Amino acid sequence: MLKEFREFAARGNVIDLAVGVIIGAAFGKVVTSLVTDVIMPPIGMALGRVDFSNLFVALNGASFASLDEAKKAGAPTLNYGLFVNTCLEFLIVAFAVFLVVKQVNRLKGPVMVDARDCPFCLTKIPLKASRCSSCTSEIKAV
Repeated sequence: MLKEFREFAARGNVIDLAVGVIIGAAFGKVVTSLVTDVIMPPIGMALGRVDFSNLFVALNGASFASLDEAKKAGAPTLNYGLFVNTCLEFLIVAFAVFLVVKQVNRLKGPVMVDARDCPFCLTKIPLKASRCSSCTSEIKAV
């Protein structure tokens, strides 16, 4: 069992996955800081000195000056400002992942197609084949 585990852990894709998770967690912290400390303050200033992390509704009807006060009082709150921050963080991470995947796909180059589907049985056949090897139907060679 130990030997099997060692073989599993030593596979390249397992190590790549572990590195990806660690880098992803660090990247998430960077994006959170970017949104909280760099992007949201100017947006808050443009909207009249609004601190998005303090946008909330106390569900018990009481009035609190900040989210911290409401939490200290034990009031149930609907924290829509934190939700806006989290959505913005998600959009930034999703866009960054999109850019990375796009660059990786570009570096791989165009995919060469060397097979096609038989129109009758949908088996993969070589492009230059004139007959399907599975159903023996005649097919125009490309």
